[in-house]
Amino acid sequence: MKRRSTERKSRTSNNREFAVITYLFVGIFISLMGYFAYFQVFRSEDFINSPYNARLNTFSEHVVRGEIRSADGKTLAQTVVGEDGSETRYYPYGNMFAHAVGYDSNGKSGIESFGNFNLLRSHAFFLEQAVNGLKGDKNQGDNIVTTLDQGLQEAAYQALGDRRGAIVALEPSTGKILTMVSKPDFDPNTIASEWDGIIADTDGDNSVLVNRATQGLYPPGSTFKILTTLEYLRENPDYQNYTHECTGSITVGSTEIHCYENSVHGTEGLEESFAKSCNTSYANIGLGLDRAAFAKFCKSLLFEEDLPIAYPYKSSRFELDAGSTDEEVAQTAIGQGKTLVTPMHMAMVTAAIANQGVLMKPYVIDHTENYKGVTVKEYAPSQYRTLLGPEEAAKMQEFLSLVVSEGTGSALSGQIYQAAGKTGSAEFSNNKGESHAWFTGYASTAEKGTIAVTVIVENGGSGSSVAVPAAKQVFDRYFGQ
Repeated sequence: MKRRSTERKSRTSNNREFAVITYLFVGIFISLMGYFAYFQVFRSEDFINSPYNARLNTFSEHVVRGEIRSADGKTLAQTVVGEDGSETRYYPYGNMFAHAVGYDSNGKSGIESFGNFNLLRSHAFFLEQAVNGLKGDKNQGDNIVTTLDQGLQEAAYQALGDRRGAIVALEPSTGKILTMVSKPDFDPNTIASEWDGIIADTDGDNSVLVNRATQGLYPPGSTFKILTTLEYLRENPDYQNYTHECTGSITVGSTEIHCYENSVHGTEGLEESFAKSCNTSYANIGLGLDRAAFAKFCKSLLFEEDLPIAYPYKSSRFELDAGSTDEEVAQTAIGQGKTLVTPMHMAMVTAAIANQGVLMKPYVIDHTENYKGVTVKEYAPSQYRTLLGPEEAAKMQEFLSLVVSEGTGSALSGQIYQAAGKTGSAEFSNNKGESHAWFTGYASTAEKGTIAVTVIVENGGSGSSVAVPAAKQVFDRYFGQ
């Protein structure tokens, strides 16, 4: 009996171990199947569309690359097929959409790169595809319809003129990228023949291939006072009691900080300090902030963070902590020091403020369609993150409106649209006379809604005299003024 009991226990133990192993393998199998399904639905297109995927090169053997179009129906890129079957990629607007649309020679960039998979697959009628296959003919690839507005792009392109810089325009309520201009630029129609010269002329960030809208890192200057103000509001509910006596300069440690052109603003509160972009007041404000909290807040507004955009980009930089010196804090508070930001990032912060604190994920592909215009896939707006509470956003909207009604953005007052924003003049060298011109803001009408625009003009000087007029040209075109 004892022997039989031992045998039963042994069998029970073996069965239990077998069951555990069986369940383990079943669990692994289910997990693998789940990941396979997830990959197929959510990630496969990312991997297929990777520039490192050699398989994409074979798609062009069977498909004529589709067109890229603007939101207002203009063709931005198309493949011209010659009588001998040769294919040439043609860009009707040349340099104007160089960085936004990209190029398809000597590699790819812009929409031509991250939209590559969509352009090289065909959703023509299946019988048509079958006949073409039998005849050895190529099928026509799908078209990408973008969120870019050709008229608005033209206005931004003309506004920059022959100056280096960038202009970005977003629709805050959706995240649609309406305009993206970067200069200096290039002609994607001739880039293949000029490639060696372009590469030889590359000088770091000065290359014409650099998309300054997403890859250009600049000191934000006074546009950064938006963040300094928001942190001050968080730490000081009694902000209305703030006063400062501006004499045109302030000394912090061994550093002397001046207001622009040594302006003397006199006695001012927080609102006046912001509207007049008073450097001495904001240096004073910065010294009173909780430095660790300020750094945490800036990180929550995407500094030192990844950005949710398809274009190649550089992360904005913010270097401040509890151990930072007073000089570093004062410089950071006015948008100088080691802080660097891209125009796209600043446009996203501005768009979130205009959208009650909610940042919508920026996107530039609205939908894809086959060559006969039948929609294949739509890309819907999606919320990325809540950057600010609605009350904070509303308060900042008031401050930004003051800049236009009473401060450095007054050139935007009295229009058919209601504008708000912040100017900036960011020093970038030891020569105090050299500065980048900034503007970031938004405008609205009841009929057309809201558009956010950010402008950077390299070595442009004053934001109010250079960047604001450029933004006004974009606003005027958008609202039909």
